Amino acid sequence: MTTVVVVGSGIAGLTAALHAVENGCAVTVVTKGAVADTNTRWAQGGIAAVTSPLDDVASHAADTLTAGVGMNDPSAVDVLVGEGPTRIVELVARGVAFDRGVDGDFARGLEAAHARPRVLHAGGDATGAAIQAALGAAVRAAGVAVREHALLRDLILDDGRVTGVELADGERLTADAVILATGGAGQLYAHTTNPLGATGDGIAAAIRAGAAVADLEFVQFHPTALAVGAPFLVSEAVRGEGAVLVDEAGRRFAFDAHPDGELAPRDVVARANARAMAAQDGRPVLLDATALGAARLAERFPTIDAAVRERGLDWARDPIAVTPAAHYLMGGVVTDLDGRSSVPGLYAVGETARTGVHGANRLASNSLLEGAVFGARAGDAVARDEAWREASPALPLQTSAPTEAPPFSREALQKLLWAEAGLVRDGAGLARAAGVLAAWSAETAGRSIEDANLLLVATHVVAAARARSGSIGAHFRSDAPDAGTPAAATPGTVTPGTVTPGTATPGTVTPGTATQGARTRDASPPRPDVSPSAPASRPRPQEVSAC
Repeated sequence: MTTVVVVGSGIAGLTAALHAVENGCAVTVVTKGAVADTNTRWAQGGIAAVTSPLDDVASHAADTLTAGVGMNDPSAVDVLVGEGPTRIVELVARGVAFDRGVDGDFARGLEAAHARPRVLHAGGDATGAAIQAALGAAVRAAGVAVREHALLRDLILDDGRVTGVELADGERLTADAVILATGGAGQLYAHTTNPLGATGDGIAAAIRAGAAVADLEFVQFHPTALAVGAPFLVSEAVRGEGAVLVDEAGRRFAFDAHPDGELAPRDVVARANARAMAAQDGRPVLLDATALGAARLAERFPTIDAAVRERGLDWARDPIAVTPAAHYLMGGVVTDLDGRSSVPGLYAVGETARTGVHGANRLASNSLLEGAVFGARAGDAVARDEAWREASPALPLQTSAPTEAPPFSREALQKLLWAEAGLVRDGAGLARAAGVLAAWSAETAGRSIEDANLLLVATHVVAAARARSGSIGAHFRSDAPDAGTPAAATPGTVTPGTVTPGTATPGTVTPGTATQGARTRDASPPRPDVSPSAPASRPRPQEVSAC
């Protein structure tokens, strides 16, 4: 019987675990908090999939490719949209109660950058929580062993193959295969919508094991997170309902950046917020939802309403302070369409993985779908455990000379990344960040596992951002603001100078070296055929996804 360790317990990890069990594997889920302590749980937005005869997968694919600025892997996009409907049926069977209309059919939302209404929600703005609860119950009902409060220290390697994991307390769990599903690395930044556990643990462990990673320069920033209290995302759907952004003088500034104002693309609004904040010495901008009224806010956004009021704020009466925040990492561990990494025995799914689905920017509400689709594929494939024969090797990281640096702390790291590798970047700032990161990396002082992971991933984020000299998608450089330069617009190419070769001693945990690589794809992905029933023009979105 194939033994599998799944590290992480969000939608991708739990879906992978369930499929692996259903394929006859013995599965253990390891998670560093409780099972429900995941990014999935906090996803307010919905899950996008074609579930209506008035919609089609070609349209969903076209929207995904447009959002990704053509840097997506078309084959991965085809898998995502083609298998999405089946995964929705599966989620319903596992107990997810998606919202329905009076006719009993799904209530489908039309969201920004989607041509048709295809986004499903559960409990209004609690889609992630509903999915997390259903999958958590399904995993326990299936008899999957679950190890909570067990932090991954590293992967175990034997003769170049991953054979298990070592936990923070020194315990080793051996396995025929390991599936990394630890989410992203939002804690790299001073402002993030991610929970405290989003410290890039899986990506860092994969780097140390010699796995290829790619596209780490593509970090999506959400325009509106609460600036008071613990990190909490305020859904773009609030602006879709009519809320507006204003500065301290009460002036709407979003139209300065885009004719669609507050409903412009997410990265445009996030940068507009950052500029407005800079003009007022870094103080947050304000989201004014007072026109919606208390009853509508509580009915349409119960989760957000509760979070706002828990902080002692009354957003029906007064505008609330918000800030842009790191939200989603498009890059990660490079995988094939079944989740296999470039290291035998190692798989990655969800935000930890770089499947090629998202390209340079993620389409709203595709993240939960990616977790469901590719989690299922990895769970099905792990029983066969065939190596990815076309995997590209990792390339050496071009190291930077250490420069004068302040004492290391997580806060110092987060401030550095926010200032120099955040919403707006340039060559000088990235070079400064690389020098500081090199100085910190050269220190021998002990760090926590999570801080060491953040430092390693930060080094690769900055290296990737330096290597991509032009702006495209979520990667915006003020010294090259126009997309389309060769360095900016070549999809999926390996960026030299972003990694160091990893080594492994048989039967031991691999030392902390790093690697990166990527598949090379055609720079001009084919345009999917659009159904004759497609509308001639795109309707105006009625609400905007937070997911």
